[in-house]
This record gives sequence, structure tokens and C-alpha cells, in this order.
Amino acid sequence: MGIETHSDAPLARAVRAAGSQSAFGRLIGRRQSTIFMWLSNDTPLPAELVLRVERETGISKHDLRPDIYPPTSATGMPIGHENVACDRPSVSQQAQA
Repeated sequence: MGIETHSDAPLARAVRAAGSQSAFGRLIGRRQSTIFMWLSNDTPLPAELVLRVERETGISKHDLRPDIYPPTSATGMPIGHENVACDRPSVSQQAQA
């Protein structure tokens, strides 16, 4: 039983989806000891691995690295940005002026 069994962190969920730290390491080309260190130190998954891990484990990139892939709303905008006001006129408003 590994450290990932006691955590609901997205990286821990991805490790469990792969089957073990060793299997996850093989999946992404890293040593088991590196995976253990990431889990122990709560280190974020390196950005270059996020899309591969999402594809291989089904754990969302939004969960794995919300700092890079913020959750999106139904409009496709990052959550919290849907109703951001802009003082600049739109292109159509500029054309009418």
C-alpha cells in the first residue's frame, strides 16, 4: 500500500488509476522514487506530462494542474471570468463610431 492510497489529490488518483507508483512511473518515463517524492512533497505534476497523464489515466488536466488549465464554465471561459467587464469598445462598436 503506497502513500497515494491515503490521499485524494489528483496526482494520487492518477497513480491509483495506473495501478502503482512503479506503473505510473513507467507510464510517464520517471522512476518510482520520483513519483514517491512528488506525492510526499505535494509537488505538482510537471506541465509537460499533464496531457499524457490525462489521456492515460482519465484524470482531468483541470484537476491535475488548475494553475495551467483552469476549470471552465459552460461558455468555455475559465470559471470566474465569464462576467468580467471590459471598458474597451468592441470591434462592432468601434466601427459604428
